[in-house]
Amino acid sequence: MNRRSFFSVAAGAVAAVSASSVFAGGHGRTGKFKGTNNHVTTGTAEIAGNQVNLLGDFTFDGAPDPKVALGKNGYDSKTLMGLLKSNNGASSYEIPAGIDASEYNEVWIWCEKFNVSLGVAKLN
Repeated sequence: MNRRSFFSVAAGAVAAVSASSVFAGGHGRTGKFKGTNNHVTTGTAEIAGNQVNLLGDFTFDGAPDPKVALGKNGYDSKTLMGLLKSNNGASSYEIPAGIDASEYNEVWIWCEKFNVSLGVAKLN
């Protein structure tokens, strides 16, 4: 194996490990979702570094305009990370620049259109 192919293989392995760790969990603070306002939201949320990860067990019953955000004993609109990518399974969201994730203790699923919570995960 020459030097170029070694580095190519090594880079691919690092990328595969990094991508799988995003969805595997176990690297950050986690919490279990509880549905709010008559919505069924279950599964695990994780803050790891500058990302919020909804793990493979995540499920949501659906609503208009669901978005992912952080909160500290309540939803914080400046932490919105965009539209929920999927109602089921793993997905990842980048925490906005300038937000210190260590200051927050919740991950929210929030309906921005109707200004109502759909689910919250209290982090350990």
